[in-house]
Amino acid sequence: MSDLAPIVEIDGGSIRSVSDFHDVFAAAFGFPEFYGRNGNAWIDCMTDLDDPEAGMTKVHVEPGKCLTLQIENAKAMKRDAPEIWDTLADHTAFVNWRRIEMGQGAVLALSYRD
Repeated sequence: MSDLAPIVEIDGGSIRSVSDFHDVFAAAFGFPEFYGRNGNAWIDCMTDLDDPEAGMTKVHVEPGKCLTLQIENAKAMKRDAPEIWDTLADHTAFVNWRRIEMGQGAVLALSYRD
């Protein structure tokens, strides 16, 4: 496998509501059928990115690597869905905090582009 960690591009311009957020991320990451479509469910799925056996996503990163969420059309998302924009940053930070508390490394990085 490559030394490069995966980058998953998310079209922030298509996210205008909480429902849009969950639709976009569920499609991009292949969340399971039972995905709860709420913040806690998103955090649970993203926490296990380096554990394919958990079955929480179809996108994985090697243990010790960090997946980059590349938010395309970031200005549009920040303008049109500011609460969701803030929530994405908070949830990403929580995923990494949770993992660090469990003795694991951070697994998510955010990158923005227009």
